[in-house]
Amino acid sequence: MDILGATLRICVDDLESAIPFYERLVGSEALRFERGGVQVAALGFFLLMSGPEAELEVLRKVAATIAVSDVDEAHKTLTELGADVIAGPVPTPVGRNLIARHPDGTIYEYVDRRRA
Repeated sequence: MDILGATLRICVDDLESAIPFYERLVGSEALRFERGGVQVAALGFFLLMSGPEAELEVLRKVAATIAVSDVDEAHKTLTELGADVIAGPVPTPVGRNLIARHPDGTIYEYVDRRRA
């Protein structure tokens, strides 16, 4: 499994007011999308999320998003190492993802950029 990088997940009250700071910080425009009622803006290594508190409560349990070359390979490796894959793999707006609980209890999202 090739780990390509990690993204910090940040829940914000007002996505529109948060975006300009991060756009200037990373030097690029936000990639925006919606997922399950949550508005998302991806900027460099930051993933800003805003939406209903019930949805954000679930999202806050995921420590980070880890980019991998292939979610299927990540699934195989994680399972072999004793992680519990609790969701996915499923399609996303830019590829696929899965959610896994590592043996220490930490929950991570793994994503690839492969089209479903």
